[in-house]
Amino acid sequence: MFEWYKYVGHLANYFACISLDSPAVREIDPIHHSILIGLLNRCSRLILSNVTLSHEGLFGETTSIIDRCIFESAIKLNWLCTNPTDDHFNRFIAEGLKTEIEFKQKIEENIRSRDGDVMAIEERMLRSIENYFRKAGLTEEYIAQSRKLPNLAQMIEQVGHDRLAYVIGQRMGSHHVHGTWASLWFHYLDEKNGVIVPRDHNCPTHVNQYVFVPLVILDGIRKYFEFLVTDPEESEQMVGVIDAISEEITTLFHEISETD
Repeated sequence: MFEWYKYVGHLANYFACISLDSPAVREIDPIHHSILIGLLNRCSRLILSNVTLSHEGLFGETTSIIDRCIFESAIKLNWLCTNPTDDHFNRFIAEGLKTEIEFKQKIEENIRSRDGDVMAIEERMLRSIENYFRKAGLTEEYIAQSRKLPNLAQMIEQVGHDRLAYVIGQRMGSHHVHGTWASLWFHYLDEKNGVIVPRDHNCPTHVNQYVFVPLVILDGIRKYFEFLVTDPEESEQMVGVIDAISEEITTLFHEISETD
């Protein structure tokens, strides 16, 4: 399962490298394309980070946090490819830039409080923020007024996944991100002779992590490829490969888990 997990990480990077110059690829806004390949590359890089962390079976507390991030990126990739409208892509960009607007306003407020004296670090930060706006091709007014994205539960429903995917991937994954009571007991606390003590650094990465996340990513890759390549005859073989990998991972997991 570890090897398949790693393989899917490499596969996500492979699909992220498909060029818009390919004659099989539809015409797509370069910014939209950059969002999709960025999400694919994020899934790939984070999987390979988890591979490094968990190659000796440990760091389960950390790999769970990273898996939660991968899950969200894979769902957003799937959602954008299932609903590839300009509005959805622009809302995705804008939602990530609203914080930058607030940050910019605070920096400018501090500059005004010093009668226009600009610190070097403020100049660098303002330049960086402006660069984000310029690459997005959206105005600050548009960003500020744009509607929020659907929440992850709504995205999961809209791409056709069961509610259970949300509970496992998002809600339970959030335990590990936020350090809830359940998370503390699962990874960070132990009980010895009736006394609660810090747990030792011995948390394994569970085999289920090597199954659930790759299957969600493969579903996102499939939707991405079907969106990118419009001719079914062109995409049929590659989609078949993706489906075969998903089936192999599922079959292997059933053998491992037996009757679980």
